[in-house]
Amino acid sequence: MPTAPIDVIRVDANALATPFPHFWEQMFGSGHANLSMRQSWRDDARKVKGIVDFRYVRFHDIFHDENGVYEEDASGNPVFNWSYVDQIYDGLLDIGLRPFVEMSFMPAKLASSQKPHVFWYKPIPNPPTAYGKWAVLIEAFARHLLERYGAEEVRHWYFEVWNEPNIDFWTGVPAQATYFELYDAAARAIKLADPWLRVGGPATAQAAWVGDFIRHCTGAGVPIDFVSMHVYGNDSAENVLMTHEKVPISDMVSRAAKKVADEVKASPRPDLPIIFSEYNATYTTDVNITDSPFMGPWLANNIRLCDGLTSMMSYWAFSDVFDEEGVVKTPFYGGYGLIAVGGIPKPAFNAMAMLHRLGDQRISPELERALVTKRTDGAVVIALWNYADPGASGEPRDFEVHLPFGRSADVTVLTPDQGSALTLWRQMGEPAFPSREQQQALREAAALPATQSLPIVGGKVLLTLPVHTLALIEVEP
Repeated sequence: MPTAPIDVIRVDANALATPFPHFWEQMFGSGHANLSMRQSWRDDARKVKGIVDFRYVRFHDIFHDENGVYEEDASGNPVFNWSYVDQIYDGLLDIGLRPFVEMSFMPAKLASSQKPHVFWYKPIPNPPTAYGKWAVLIEAFARHLLERYGAEEVRHWYFEVWNEPNIDFWTGVPAQATYFELYDAAARAIKLADPWLRVGGPATAQAAWVGDFIRHCTGAGVPIDFVSMHVYGNDSAENVLMTHEKVPISDMVSRAAKKVADEVKASPRPDLPIIFSEYNATYTTDVNITDSPFMGPWLANNIRLCDGLTSMMSYWAFSDVFDEEGVVKTPFYGGYGLIAVGGIPKPAFNAMAMLHRLGDQRISPELERALVTKRTDGAVVIALWNYADPGASGEPRDFEVHLPFGRSADVTVLTPDQGSALTLWRQMGEPAFPSREQQQALREAAALPATQSLPIVGGKVLLTLPVHTLALIEVEP
């Protein structure tokens, strides 16, 4: 009978260490701005902040007419209403979050066309009737924020111009040139309000336009403080890398991050921070990906591969309080969130909680299925995983971890059977609207398994991990 493959990991606590900032847990995405006034959204935000202490949240469409921001009087002069804007941002600050402000989409009275995007909440992706009026809106918006929250606070925020202008979220023609005009007007308006506010873009899908965007800004003397872009694991190599290769879902995000890092390094502004303001394993809804234990190993592996290539990566999204395709019809449908409807944590939520415990220094050589880190208190923290493609079966994998000290190790394991509510939901018959009692049972099934103390025998710990399993080992000095 064949034996399980074995990974041997030898930890040298005195090996050369490199900084390991937790770039994957500083910011999370959401749907559109108006959702943030819901109690369920705020409850989920607090739950996620409780496991990772994230600092920023990014959502679409602060200028949507549902927020009542922009009107014009009979003479065509702008009339601003900041009532909902204040409630939205007050709510974030009350939770201990700051906005990563995506300045989008176009208010109806300012839009050159009323044709909306296909999303259920009907954002308007069209250019303004006049870019000068757009600039007036942006400057007034920034000045209001400064007046309400103070420069010392707002200078910690980020201001990102638009969302994915290289696809159907922007209808300007030609897309790049008209987006640059939109960006120029907004960036200059932001700096008129306060030159110390941070502004950037191009917020493109498929990690596009980065080099062109930097060259445009530097050549035209337009302010730029960071570059932002998006990528998903199932994006195509043709769209992201301009090649015809087949890039697996495990590697696409990191391949895009490497491409962007190289573009920025070769640009006139090699110092610019790189922010992936959206990423996930998929941009489609797939239960076997975002709702499943697959996400534990995927997230850990992606962190391993993207280390050193980006300042922040914003997981899309933190909650399934989300309605791009309409009102959610069932708790598990492949939604992007860490938490399903009904406050049910997904395996990705538990994986984030585990990976938060990694240290801030990375040690040991590069390993395919492990991250070895050290905390400031000297503890060694190791993430291990058995990755397989979404929905795929696979063999268990044995890990032999040689440790430099300690008599016992604290081990937390996230498996398809522990820390996931998906199996129980299927056993229930996949109810679209679980009863309150069923929701409670699902929340209990979703709880992260308790940490166990395992003896260190002969200087090592042995673990066998089923496929789609993530483990965390913590050893105190």
